[in-house]
Amino acid sequence: MNKSTSPFLVHTFLLLFLLPFFAFSSLALKVSPQLLSLISLKTSLSGSPSAFQDWKVPVATADGQNDAVWCSWSGVVCDNTTAQVISLDLSHRNLTGRLPQQIRYLSSLLYLNLSRNSLEGSFPTSVFDLTKLTTLDISHNSFDSSFPPGISKLKFLKVLNAFSNNFEGLLPSEVARLRFLEELNFGGSYFEGEIPAAYGGLQRLKFIHLAGNVLEGDLPPRLGLLPELQHIEIGYNQFTGNIPSEFSLLSNLQYLDVSNCSLSGSLPQELGNLTKLETLFLFLNGFTGEIPESYSNLRALKSLDLSSNQLSGSIPSGFSSLKNLKWLSLISNNLSGEIPEGIGELPELTTFLLWNNNFTGVLPQRLGSNGKLETMDVSNNSFTGTIPPSLCHGNKLYKLILFSNMFEGELPKSLTSCDSLWRFRIQNNRLNGTIPLGFGSLRNLTYVDLSNNRFTDQIPADFATAPVLQYLNLSSNSFHSRLPENIWKAPNLQIFSASSSNLIGEIPNYVGCKSFYKIELQGNSLNGTIPWDIGHCEKLLCLNFSQNHLSGIIPWEISTLPSIADVDLSHNLLTGTIPSDFGSSKTITTFNVSYNQLIGPIPSGSFAHLNPSFFSSNEGLCGDVVARPCNSDAAREADLDARHNEQRPKKTAGAIVWIMAAAIGVGFFVLVAATRCFQKNYGGSRVDGGRGGGEIGPWKLTAFQRLNFTADDVVECLSKTDNILGMGSTGTVYKAEMPNGEIIAVKKLWGKNKENGKIRRRKSGVLAEVDVLGNVRHRNIVRLLGCCSNRECTMLLYEYMPNGSLDDLLHGGDKTTNAAAEWTALYQIAIGVAQGICYLHHDCDPVIVHRDLKPSNILLDADFEARVADFGVAKLIQTDESMSVVAGSYGYIAPDRPPMRDVLLILQEAKPKRKTIGDSVIVLGNVGDVNFEAVCGADGDAVKCQKIGA
Repeated sequence: MNKSTSPFLVHTFLLLFLLPFFAFSSLALKVSPQLLSLISLKTSLSGSPSAFQDWKVPVATADGQNDAVWCSWSGVVCDNTTAQVISLDLSHRNLTGRLPQQIRYLSSLLYLNLSRNSLEGSFPTSVFDLTKLTTLDISHNSFDSSFPPGISKLKFLKVLNAFSNNFEGLLPSEVARLRFLEELNFGGSYFEGEIPAAYGGLQRLKFIHLAGNVLEGDLPPRLGLLPELQHIEIGYNQFTGNIPSEFSLLSNLQYLDVSNCSLSGSLPQELGNLTKLETLFLFLNGFTGEIPESYSNLRALKSLDLSSNQLSGSIPSGFSSLKNLKWLSLISNNLSGEIPEGIGELPELTTFLLWNNNFTGVLPQRLGSNGKLETMDVSNNSFTGTIPPSLCHGNKLYKLILFSNMFEGELPKSLTSCDSLWRFRIQNNRLNGTIPLGFGSLRNLTYVDLSNNRFTDQIPADFATAPVLQYLNLSSNSFHSRLPENIWKAPNLQIFSASSSNLIGEIPNYVGCKSFYKIELQGNSLNGTIPWDIGHCEKLLCLNFSQNHLSGIIPWEISTLPSIADVDLSHNLLTGTIPSDFGSSKTITTFNVSYNQLIGPIPSGSFAHLNPSFFSSNEGLCGDVVARPCNSDAAREADLDARHNEQRPKKTAGAIVWIMAAAIGVGFFVLVAATRCFQKNYGGSRVDGGRGGGEIGPWKLTAFQRLNFTADDVVECLSKTDNILGMGSTGTVYKAEMPNGEIIAVKKLWGKNKENGKIRRRKSGVLAEVDVLGNVRHRNIVRLLGCCSNRECTMLLYEYMPNGSLDDLLHGGDKTTNAAAEWTALYQIAIGVAQGICYLHHDCDPVIVHRDLKPSNILLDADFEARVADFGVAKLIQTDESMSVVAGSYGYIAPDRPPMRDVLLILQEAKPKRKTIGDSVIVLGNVGDVNFEAVCGADGDAVKCQKIGA
């Protein structure tokens, strides 16, 4: 029994069973049904320690009355005259369990709010005995099964909110009998079938929300006969047909969202009659034809999103008269023609999105002159002319995306004083001239891509002083100049690419290089040597100096970089040997030094598994990788270059090598024979000491970096440990300490005897995870060390994350740990997740979509830096491929604002929701009783979060 509830149960027991004894006393103690109902709620539900902290059972006073003490309890409001409970608000209390039948005793209740908890099971019909209810809010819970009959008993009900639950089956038709109903919300569940036509008889209805279900069929025309209706939100379903013309009769309609519903045909021109309409969302459908000119009559319109359809033709010229328009999104259609000049003079325009169309001509030159423009993306069109100079007139522009057009001329100097700008992409255009100074002083600038243009002259040195710049791509320009001497001192720059840009001179020294993890300088005319102080770039993952004129030796310091994975020094003039230190690297997966003048033996160790083509056209290199035996002179020269002073005679060295090889061969033969004999007599080894059944060996270890342990070490460790980190639908994750003291995480997949395991799906998930993570290198993506498998079992080996998952941080029982989850920590975690997703969406080829992003799949290292994990349902997307398949942990997120395109991070309720499309939304959580909300970038690859609410 819970200690916090036992006193209440005792008091209740005494009140009930001692009543007979007081019957003969002058004190007649009466127990209120109100009290019994509330105590039943407290004892049936569990939540945070503060959930019912002030709900104290009263002690009778001298006159035998209890003074209706419950009226002072939190969440309880009573009638001043009768002391009857008329309002009960138990929202946001992390409650679990099921509602008791005794709730029916609150017979005077008018308002009941149980939202944002974790209540589960079938919804109790006892609530329907509260016949005076006017508001019932059960949103954001886990009620399941079909919605029970009886709702029509609540004949005075005005508000019914059941958003974000797990209801299934048909929508309850008896709702149509609630003649006072004004607000109806069944969104975010699994309701199926058609929308009942009878809902068109709710004459007082002002708000209807059925989005995010699996509803189908035609939209009922009767919905257009509701005279008071102001808000229709029925998107993210599977309807057929078109929008009924009767919807044009909704003279009070202000909000219409029928997005992602598989609708087709032409856009209904009758919608132009909705003169009060402020928001129109019809994106992600199959509408064809032109945008009706009648939509120019929507003078109250503030947000219009017709994206991702098959619309053609041009933007109606009448759109220039939509003086209230703030948001215009027409992305991913077949629209063409020029943009009406008046669009540039709309006084309220903040968001202008036209990417992936066939627009031509010059952009309106007064765009941004209203001083309110915040986001502009016209990429992947055929615009020409110059970039409008007033885009950042009000210093509110934070995202400017113009890539893949035919813009020409110079960059507007005004952009260098746009302090709000944090994302700037203009690659693949015909821009020329000099990149103006000033971008380095922009305190919010995070992402800059100026590649594939015709810029000349110097690279501005102030890029190195940009305080938060993380990504800078200057590739494929015509600078004909040196790199800025201070470029490596950029305080937060992580990716720097200046390939094929006609750079000359030497590579500057790497002093101050602390944040870079990718450097690309291939295809230039750089000369001189590779600076030895490259060892300062401690976070470096990828280094590409190929196709230059670099000379001298390969610095051994590169091998000491703790995370270095990909090195390309090919097509240069490098000499000397490959330092033997590289053979000890645990992380290198690519090391291309082809087409140089290197000599000596190729280091052993991890290099033995590299592609021989990485060492081609170096006539002096030798070793097993290139099938060219090394003579002793080459070996001795390599030893000298590696700073070893021992002088070993040729014959002795050769003899030692051959003796050691023979000994190892004999030992290996004996080991294999003994192992097979053991297996034959005793069967397969058990991985977990009997917990998962016998898994048959032998074990195969596939390593994605140099490992200092074997598959047998992993198997032996798991047989001795019960340290389970977590358990999911595909397997169990263990903490395992290897013989060398290294701690790793081992994800052991369920065996074939798991009752509801689906072997085929599990294996495909494993292959997906191995395929994805085996080739990914990023500081915010969990690193897959290797994979162990035999005929019946598979184990994935990961780097160990000592601080668990974000879900643990937000909901763990350790108050000390929870205290760490303050806004600053969550803010940095959100940025890390956004950077990881940015890498998957934009820097990987092919693009990777995670499809199951949630708090439990975001791991935290020793410094609470985020690592995105669990790629079991990830999908590789080719550049010409789209994805509409939903996978992973589902959760519908209402489009309260026009949709962000790739990554929308919301730090709010930490409970995973129910139908997330792809990984468009990451639900991260709250801090205590305070909900924080932050948006981390539209267009999918945010690297800066903006706190928007608390």
